[in-house]
Amino acid sequence: MEEDTRNLVDEFKGLSNEAVFEALEKKRSELEVAIFNVSHDFNAGTIVRNANNFNAAAVHIVGRRKYNRRGAMCTDKYLTVKYWGDITEFLEDQRKRGREVVAVENNVPEEVRDKFGCIEDKKFAQKTTLVFGSESDGLPLEMLEGCDDIREISSYGSTRSVNVGVASGIAMYEWAKQWLAQRI
Repeated sequence: MEEDTRNLVDEFKGLSNEAVFEALEKKRSELEVAIFNVSHDFNAGTIVRNANNFNAAAVHIVGRRKYNRRGAMCTDKYLTVKYWGDITEFLEDQRKRGREVVAVENNVPEEVRDKFGCIEDKKFAQKTTLVFGSESDGLPLEMLEGCDDIREISSYGSTRSVNVGVASGIAMYEWAKQWLAQRI
């Protein structure tokens, strides 16, 4: 038998991609993640890979539909990826399903400052969708206004923010500390 060289924990070695998906589906977390027009494909792939690591229920691609899946290291095969043509359609779906939508954004316009705080102070709803945007443009005002909350990741150096792929891992970890740690 050929060695399984995929980046999988031992429990999934030797299983087909479909079997890995089905096994994960039985124990999905309530976390979902949305990516809005992330400009660098590797960053989008990193967010998808992080979502798989926290066994997110879904990844939503809002706006731009294509991304280079190589950055995801095939992890997109193990979770549900949904595509949305526009922000309104995506937000309506989230509302219908009773989800709290939290933007992770460090560059927040004055119009939505009342929703703004640090991620380490956030008490997450179990049914949370974390939203990430492009590093250069951030999230548009329409998305920020449609979110229930906006959180930043504090910076202690000279840059105003961490890479969006890194930010996604930090934000998902903050959610997981509150909800997944209880399962173990």
